[in-house]
Amino acid sequence: MTRIVLCEGDITNEEVDAIVNAANSALVLGSGVAGAIARRGGPAVAEACAAHGPIEVGEAAVTGAGDLAARLVIHAAGMPPGGQVSEASLRSCLRAALALAEREGCRTVACPAIGAGVGGLSLQTCAEISLAEARRVAEEGSALEEIRFVLFGEPAYRVFEMVNDAAKVEAQMRRLRERS
Repeated sequence: MTRIVLCEGDITNEEVDAIVNAANSALVLGSGVAGAIARRGGPAVAEACAAHGPIEVGEAAVTGAGDLAARLVIHAAGMPPGGQVSEASLRSCLRAALALAEREGCRTVACPAIGAGVGGLSLQTCAEISLAEARRVAEEGSALEEIRFVLFGEPAYRVFEMVNDAAKVEAQMRRLRERS
């Protein structure tokens, strides 16, 4: 059973099998989460991205994690360089990232709020799509033991918490209606 966990913190400190990078399709580590990964992971991560080359928006690629505590970095391309993240590209790149984590034998994966910073997507929309994708993976019987959303700052954490709580209440209400 896959656990979905929310926490506030810095994703670059997470001791998990893989962390997900909110990437652009060129795999250039610029600002936001990608910049933090570049700074904390050291030059090995950027070099691995450059060697991999660009990917399509909505896809994901895996590299080593350099000096990070995680074993791997999964780069989820939600936008082109300088572009914006759409609802469809977030859904697609997160789905690709979680599938790639499973193919790589990961048991634990930490994800940021992809697209809610530089990508221009609202935090509410990001939370709704991200948590729905995580629930879909969990319901399909994934080998992932934990999908951890690591949110930078209390406001981001609270939005994800609110969306997650609303989904739990909705599921409970659905179960109650089915019993009636």
